[in-house]
Amino acid sequence: MKPLLPAALLALTASASFAETLTLYTSQPNADAQMTVDAFMEANPDIEVEWVRDGTTKLMARLMAEIEAGNPQPDVLLIADTVTLEGMAQNGQLQAYNSPEAASYDPALYSADGYYYSTKLITTGIVYNTGAEMQPSSWADLADPALKGQIAMPSPLYSGAALIHLATLTGDKDLGWDYYTDLATNDARAQGGNGGTFKAVASGEKPYGVVVDFLAIRNKADGSPVEFVFPKEGVSYVTEPVAILESAKNVDAAQKFVDFVLSQKGQDLVLDMGYIPARNDMDVPAGFPARADIKLMSFDPAQALADADANKAKFAELFGAE
Repeated sequence: MKPLLPAALLALTASASFAETLTLYTSQPNADAQMTVDAFMEANPDIEVEWVRDGTTKLMARLMAEIEAGNPQPDVLLIADTVTLEGMAQNGQLQAYNSPEAASYDPALYSADGYYYSTKLITTGIVYNTGAEMQPSSWADLADPALKGQIAMPSPLYSGAALIHLATLTGDKDLGWDYYTDLATNDARAQGGNGGTFKAVASGEKPYGVVVDFLAIRNKADGSPVEFVFPKEGVSYVTEPVAILESAKNVDAAQKFVDFVLSQKGQDLVLDMGYIPARNDMDVPAGFPARADIKLMSFDPAQALADADANKAKFAELFGAE
């Protein structure tokens, strides 16, 4: 028998050092996903993480195809929104886990049955170009006829965050669908995602826009001529929740991963990435108001899931199906 080559021996030794292998599917940006995996493995040196990264829509299409084939790969999901995971929970595709870290979170930010837990807050507010004549302070300001033709926003037919934003604002007793009707009357441009909306505002093409917080705040810090507003009515939000698959092969490792991302150390990592941590009593990134000054609007993932198709259809009637 030929002796093992040094490289092969090293590979075998490295492989043997891991007691468990965890498979993660995530929609985090690549750099963030790598940071998350590296920090988790440093805290749990006996667990190796294999991860797949893609947008939530493509990732879920891949996972559903695997489930249909009877061979789902991931143990854990870390994806954009609670509505997607609420649907999986209702379909029996997630398993409940009561993380001890949940005590440090607002109950509105996780499943009461332990099917998923929010890990960060990505809010949607108003961005405006510093050359704009008016400085809005509320959602209602965007319905002012004086701003006709000057507003851009992402489409809920394209953006998951925009769909959650739609569900949140139309579910508000003071805004509702009348607000979106007013935006349509105001010729608000509703198409594409947050990136295109932000570019339109930063360039001055559209003085006002609706975007996720970090996009505007980070670019402002880099010199972009924009200001970001957390409207007085409050903000909608997505939370990049974590969940364990019902079919998970490595449940112990999956539970450790959930506990880690919810822990103080995991939430410090979220802060280092430049997002608002979901955990109570945490700092916020530079450029953000104090957490206590950010008002989160009421949001029910189960109701948003039930209304999703009707909301999309009604939006398409008002703004077109772009």
